[in-house]
Amino acid sequence: MSKKKSNYKTTHKKQPRANKKIGKAPGTVTYLGFREGQKSDVSIIEFDENSYQVYQTDVVEKILDFKNSPSTSWINVVGLSDEAYIENLGRTFELNPLTIEDAVNTSQRPKIDEYENYIFCVLKMIYLDANNELVSEHVAFVLMDKAVLVFQELKEDVFNGLRDRIHTKSGRIRSRGADYLLFTLLDAIIDNYFVVLENINSKIEQLEEEVYDNPTPYTARKIQDLKKEVLRVRRRIFPVKELINRLIESENPLVTKDTKLFLKDLMDHCLEINESLQIYREMSMSLLEMYMSNVSNKMNEVMKVLTIMASIFIPLTFIVGIYGMNFSFMPELEWKYGYFVVLGVMLTLFITMLILFKKKRWL
Repeated sequence: MSKKKSNYKTTHKKQPRANKKIGKAPGTVTYLGFREGQKSDVSIIEFDENSYQVYQTDVVEKILDFKNSPSTSWINVVGLSDEAYIENLGRTFELNPLTIEDAVNTSQRPKIDEYENYIFCVLKMIYLDANNELVSEHVAFVLMDKAVLVFQELKEDVFNGLRDRIHTKSGRIRSRGADYLLFTLLDAIIDNYFVVLENINSKIEQLEEEVYDNPTPYTARKIQDLKKEVLRVRRRIFPVKELINRLIESENPLVTKDTKLFLKDLMDHCLEINESLQIYREMSMSLLEMYMSNVSNKMNEVMKVLTIMASIFIPLTFIVGIYGMNFSFMPELEWKYGYFVVLGVMLTLFITMLILFKKKRWL
């Protein structure tokens, strides 16, 4: 396991930053993440069954035009620390202040809110970067009649495959509406949850082998890091099932009946993910017990060998002790063969005890 600290781990070691919200009115746009100093960058993909266009603009009024466009628009806002711009964008799109507050609140639990003209949902996009390090990114979606407004922290994301499908007209996405676009975005995020879980499973298997073969004090530290990682991932992924279920049960006309069929399949994926997370959580917690048990067994083996050695040398030491006493009259000391007889007795005792221990399978 690499000692390099990932963005994911670093982010959560610095939490919390909730003090920035203390004393502010509800609905105040306050970015609570650690990816600060970024100017919000907006890109738009507008498409229908016969056309496809990509735009880049940060002018809020021009972005608003895509909200009422007859085509489907994917409005992607990257960078959440530009609070003034995000607030202006939300006000222009007539979003509830609480929506914009949650869109930049990186500590917000995954959830869904339904309003009269839009549906808002927020969750965590968790994926592996090019260095196979775990990255957690806050992402929020606003589903409108003809557009999906996406807020995310980093330019890197898991949507490149979806962009290619829209560009190449692959699949059914170009012929469907904004609700199906929201489904595909959620599907891309949840598919990467499986990749993250596979990575966790691989770490657990490697640690299991290390625990059995050659446990070291550093192994215990790696087990603790893995336990924390599993718990953090679980805390961010587990509530997504509730979010998908709310979309399926929603009576809002923005979510069509056809799209709900695809969301049900996504719900099955969430159930599978949560079951796997529960298993990995239990496995990670049992790893430390396995480590302590294995270390204890190895210590018992060492003590067993030392005990056997002591048992062999105790009678030999007893004999040596007798002939080491300072008595003036010890007949054996004057005997010509006394030395060799004593050595023979000691050797016989040594061999006899070895045979006895072998028969009892103590050696």
